[in-house]
Amino acid sequence: MTRSFEILAIGNAIVDILATSDESFLLRHGLAKGGMMLVDESTSKRLYEDMGSTTIVSGGSAANTIVGAASFGIKSAFIGKVKADEAGHSFSHDIRKSGVHFDTAFATTGPATASCLILVTPDGERTMNTFLGACQNLTVDDIDEEKVRSSSILYLEGYLWDPPEAKKAFRRASDISHAAGNKVALTLSDAFCVDRYRDEFLDLMRSGSVDIIFANQHELKSLYQTSDFETALAALREEGVISAVTRSEQGCLVVTREETLAVPAFPIDRLVDTTGAGDLFAAGFLAGVVRGLDLRESARLGGLAAAEIIQHFGARPQTNLKNLASENGIDLPA
Repeated sequence: MTRSFEILAIGNAIVDILATSDESFLLRHGLAKGGMMLVDESTSKRLYEDMGSTTIVSGGSAANTIVGAASFGIKSAFIGKVKADEAGHSFSHDIRKSGVHFDTAFATTGPATASCLILVTPDGERTMNTFLGACQNLTVDDIDEEKVRSSSILYLEGYLWDPPEAKKAFRRASDISHAAGNKVALTLSDAFCVDRYRDEFLDLMRSGSVDIIFANQHELKSLYQTSDFETALAALREEGVISAVTRSEQGCLVVTREETLAVPAFPIDRLVDTTGAGDLFAAGFLAGVVRGLDLRESARLGGLAAAEIIQHFGARPQTNLKNLASENGIDLPA
C-alpha cells in the first residue's frame, strides 16, 4: 500500500492559554500542582479572569506531537474537532501552517472550541485546567478510514478516553490501522487520566490494540498502582510493547521485553516551561521510528525535541527540528 502519511495523530484540538503563576494562586483555586483537571465553561472563565498576562497558542497533546513531527520533516496529518468560531479557525490555521494536513469538519453547533488554561510556576511545572468544549464531539464519523489505512503510525492520546464517542473513534481507528499492517502508539497523557482508565489502558496493551506506549514516571507508577518505580518498570517489561518512559532531567528509558535502554537528557541553558515536553519527546521518538532509526537514536531525537520545547513558552517548536537534529549529529533518513 502507498503510504499517504508517515504519522497520523488523533486527539483533542485545544487552544492553550498560558500564564506565569505562583503557588498561592494554585492554593487559592484548589488546583493540584502539575496535574490536569477537566473544568466546565464557567470555571474556565473564572480562572481566566484571575490569571495575569497570558500567551495564547494552539495546543492539544497529540496536536503538539504531530506539529513536532512535521518540524522533523515527517509527512503528518491530524484529526481533531473544533467549532467554527474564532479559536477554532485559529487552531486550523496554525496547524496547517505548521505543515500538518488537517481537514476535520468544523462543528457548527454545540460548545465552543476547547481551551486549556496552563499555569506555569517558577520551577517550570505546569498545571492545566481544560475545558474540552468541541473536542468531546469527535465521533467515529470524523475518522477518515483511508487516511488511517495509509498512515504508517497512528498516534493517539489518552485524554481521548474521557468523551465516550471519542473513545469509540479511538478504537475504530486502531482497528483500521492494525488491519492495514500499521503501528499504533498511545500516550498515557496524565497520571489522573491513568487513574480514571487504568484497567482499560492495560487492556489496550495486553489485547494488542497498541504497539508503542509513552508515559512519564508518575503515569507509570499510577498504571501499576505502586510508589516504587522499579516495580512499575518490571511490570511494564512483561507487556510486550515498546515503551518510552520519560524521567525529566534524568532522560528516558526505552523498555521492551528483551532490553531496557537508558538515554540521557539533552542539556539545556534555561528551564522556562515544561508544557509539551512529553508531547515533543513523542514527536522525536516516532519520527525516528518511522524513518528506521534504532530505539536509542529515536529516544535521543525525542530528548532533543523535548529540550527545545522546555526552553520557551508554549508547546510548539520555535526552531526547525530537522535542522536542530542535524546540528546535533542526528540525521533522519529520507
